[in-house]
Amino acid sequence: MALYVERMADALLREVLDSAPAVIVTGARASGKTTTATRYAASKVSLDNPAEAAVFEADPDAALRGRPEPVLFDEWQACPAVVGAAKRAVDVERRAGRFILTGSARFDAHPALWPGTGRLIRIAMAPMTVREQMGRPQRQFLSELVKSPEANGPAGDPPDLRGYVELALRGGFPEPALELDGVARREWLSSYVGQLLVHERAVGGSAPDPSRLGAYFAAYALNSAGVVDDTTLATAAGIDRRTAQSYASLLADLGVVSELPAWSTNVLKRLVRMPKRQVADSGLLGAAIGADAAFVMSNSEVLGRLIETFVANQLLAEAPFDSLRPRWHHLRERDGRREVDLVADLGARGIVGIEVKAHSAPKRDHARHLMWLRDTMGERFVAGAVLHTGPDRFTLTDRIEAIPICALWD
Repeated sequence: MALYVERMADALLREVLDSAPAVIVTGARASGKTTTATRYAASKVSLDNPAEAAVFEADPDAALRGRPEPVLFDEWQACPAVVGAAKRAVDVERRAGRFILTGSARFDAHPALWPGTGRLIRIAMAPMTVREQMGRPQRQFLSELVKSPEANGPAGDPPDLRGYVELALRGGFPEPALELDGVARREWLSSYVGQLLVHERAVGGSAPDPSRLGAYFAAYALNSAGVVDDTTLATAAGIDRRTAQSYASLLADLGVVSELPAWSTNVLKRLVRMPKRQVADSGLLGAAIGADAAFVMSNSEVLGRLIETFVANQLLAEAPFDSLRPRWHHLRERDGRREVDLVADLGARGIVGIEVKAHSAPKRDHARHLMWLRDTMGERFVAGAVLHTGPDRFTLTDRIEAIPICALWD
């Protein structure tokens, strides 16, 4: 049995189960939800097993009674009746640590969850960050940047540009990232979306055409970290706009892609309102477009999109566990003259701006859009960072640092 690698969700899950009766852990398939949740369960029901699900479909309340708690309902969406049974059990006897539910991201808004409103605490798990893979889960980059904006640089030997590309292509799904290598890892990632469709058919009885969805996902991946409309993606994939919209919704529901909303404020005008598209795992991005490290290193546009997607994956995965509770956005003017890759809105605490550069020695000019945002927002601008692929950390200008990307985990 492989050694368990601590996740950011572990500390929060322990704390929640110590005080709340029920928790639901959501995220893309194969992101590690079940492995983590099993560590805290006294008994487990695998509801994607028809034999186990049949008992709960027949009489969920009776099937639940007497099981050692916490009870883990894995893939609860295969038998939604368990949510109502858990709700009724909690209403009768409300005590800490009774139920854990795990399921794919798409079921967050499932009508069957309505009885759990106010009773189920949600914990979102993304694919593993590099920091988790290295066994350093209890630390958040954004909090440290805000508290110590001029901290020391990373220790050890940071990766070079190709090293970052290889880390990005490895991705964060636990099995390929930790247990596979070379061809096996590439094949796992390449087959991921197809395997999702097989599971969709098994659970729901229908799924999109694999070849058309594959073409759409490849077009989406080529535009990751970009602001692009549905029509453009549909044309690139050779499908109509309505089909493209349904595919985007399905992939988002499954946790494979996400949209980074546009940031807005009364102080700034003429801002783009469209979201930025993001593949939820940089390893999937590489697999979707058939890119290895050599290809990425020879194509500057793919390189930029891959590195920015990789950094965004790291930061967005931390957000649910950061005490600052950041809300991540992007910022872009309608004429494209100014844009900031990532903006963390900290509410009353202010904002933080992040630029991502596949450059080993950023200069002050690389921070010009952050400087514009700082000068426009005044004291609301708490800190800015140009995350780069070089080895050194240094001050670029007031409240804006050049920081190696590896500071996210080192």
